[in-house]
Amino acid sequence: MRDWIGIDEVVAVADTGNFASAARALGRSTSHVSRAIAQLEARLGGEIFHRTTRSVTLSPLGENLAGLFRRLVEDRNEAFEWAEGGGEPHGELRISCSTTLGERFVAPIVREYAQRFPAVSVLMDLSNRVVDVVGEGYDLAIRTGHIGDPRLVGVQLASRKLILCASTDYVSRNGMPSSAEALDDLDCIAGSAQHWQFRGEHGNFFYKPSARLRCNSGIAVLDAIVAGMGIGQLPTFYLHGHLVNDLVELLPHLRVADEPVWGAYAKRRQVTPKLRELLTMLATSLKPALDPPASLSHGAEPAQTNAYLPLPTV
Repeated sequence: MRDWIGIDEVVAVADTGNFASAARALGRSTSHVSRAIAQLEARLGGEIFHRTTRSVTLSPLGENLAGLFRRLVEDRNEAFEWAEGGGEPHGELRISCSTTLGERFVAPIVREYAQRFPAVSVLMDLSNRVVDVVGEGYDLAIRTGHIGDPRLVGVQLASRKLILCASTDYVSRNGMPSSAEALDDLDCIAGSAQHWQFRGEHGNFFYKPSARLRCNSGIAVLDAIVAGMGIGQLPTFYLHGHLVNDLVELLPHLRVADEPVWGAYAKRRQVTPKLRELLTMLATSLKPALDPPASLSHGAEPAQTNAYLPLPTV
């Protein structure tokens, strides 16, 4: 195995940006990573990384080698996985997803996946923290909106709809807003997003609510809205399983276009069988699970009116 010494370590440092993160991703010590790379540099007669006390960057030699080494590692791992699993999904699969989306909709699909492919062990990390997929060694992250990380590629699995809503009791006491600016005079209940999204005549725009209550839990925001404390903007999937007969949608004519839900994973030449099968199941099952009732998901564009619309039960 002498010919492989340092190759995994170079790829891990190039992907994560430092030796400590690379060591965590590989499950090895930082000293092991440093020693392996030093041995490879000595063998090649040149520096792969420029090291300072503040940063680690690829040298010109490292720039050329990192991509080649990455393909070697991926091909090797895929070959082993295929051989050990007889061509079937095999090994560990690490998944990251936001808490509510994961608990309610992704976890049941993953459970079915695990039952179908018993040779795969699954680790699900349900948190609203945006993980470093490459640096922390995740196989898949399920995210909404813009992926952002150029090291990742995304497959759209579904979409989510954002609506502004309040209880009928709150509306009867405070009236209906006719514009986003009218929200300044009403009670707003905000989640972790700093801005609410709307679509006007000239495109999308943002509104920053002066929140009476702010919480990073969508469930808590929904509970406050249902209790009549104020107005909030939420993805419709939060309404699944809740009694929402007493909620109404506000400003439907300003409702923003649906946001994509992505399955994001590290760029590679081929997707492993275990990941491919999960993406297939998610693409098949997640969209119908997240879709709101037909009146919200398949109807015409929201009417240009300020009349409020009851949210149907789910």
